Amino acid sequence: MSILDQRLLPFKIERIRCETVEQVAYAIKTLAVRGAPALGVTAGYAVALAAKKCEAQSKELFLKKVERYVDLIKSTRPTARNLFWAADRVFQALKTGESVEEMRKKALAEALLIHKEEIEVDRRLSEYGAELIEDGDSILTHCNTGELATGGYGTALGVIKMAWEKGKRITVYATETRPLLQGARLTTLELINAGIPTKLIADSSAGYLMKLKKVNMVIVGADRILKDGTTANKIGTYTLAVLAKEHGLPFYVAAPLSTFDLERDEIPIEQRSQEEVKSFQSCKSAPDEVEAWNPAFDITPPNLITGIITEKGVLHQPYVKSVKKAFERLG
Repeated sequence: MSILDQRLLPFKIERIRCETVEQVAYAIKTLAVRGAPALGVTAGYAVALAAKKCEAQSKELFLKKVERYVDLIKSTRPTARNLFWAADRVFQALKTGESVEEMRKKALAEALLIHKEEIEVDRRLSEYGAELIEDGDSILTHCNTGELATGGYGTALGVIKMAWEKGKRITVYATETRPLLQGARLTTLELINAGIPTKLIADSSAGYLMKLKKVNMVIVGADRILKDGTTANKIGTYTLAVLAKEHGLPFYVAAPLSTFDLERDEIPIEQRSQEEVKSFQSCKSAPDEVEAWNPAFDITPPNLITGIITEKGVLHQPYVKSVKKAFERLG
């Protein structure tokens, strides 16, 4: 299993060869691969890899061992809904096999199907989202939500790219996205490669950008969305939503229905290492003695969200009803 190491982008392109599920789990945990939909695709392949590597001959022992690896993968990034969804989906498909060899085949087939569906779903939601963008608009986006984050076409960045491909002349403002600079390193790279006019801003300048009326809307992705529209996304998203509300700007979330969690009432927020805030790529930026608080995500309440862009259309308030209808259409 080969994974593009996103930690090295945009200055170096390297792939990590993962021969074991433990190596995949480490790559996920250390952000070599990131972005909720991409984590889902990776998790699906990781379960298929677990099935391939498992040498147990009896179905009972085989399932027991593979399930341990499913739990390992799910322990890596607690906020990312797609990761849980895909790992469970592949494991459930695997269990329908009548023999160990058939279970291996079913696991790989399901992982491949998840990847194929992700590409298709991204394009569908991007089509819906592109209709919200007018010719001449300027859009603010946060973190990275393109091909690198999805394994497909992209979510929030997919919407932006689709609008551009439809001939709309747009400008994108991308936040740097501290502490790991996914916006600066990854989003600007994808936008430049697509030929879209792009400006990079410091996270702290977003409010002033809005005050000066330099953007028409905000579009972000999501790592987990509850049935009432409550959304977990990269830290700083809540701040942008509050600022957008204050300045009368529409604030959209773009995510596939696989990102929705219809069972939970709360979202677990991953806490990451202090060192990510105190340094970057081995360059220290703070005294060793200072403590840092580093939640990877924050939570945006539904009252701050203008609409949620999905493959079944743009959902609006009340989200409990519109989300339910979207899943009914999904079948």
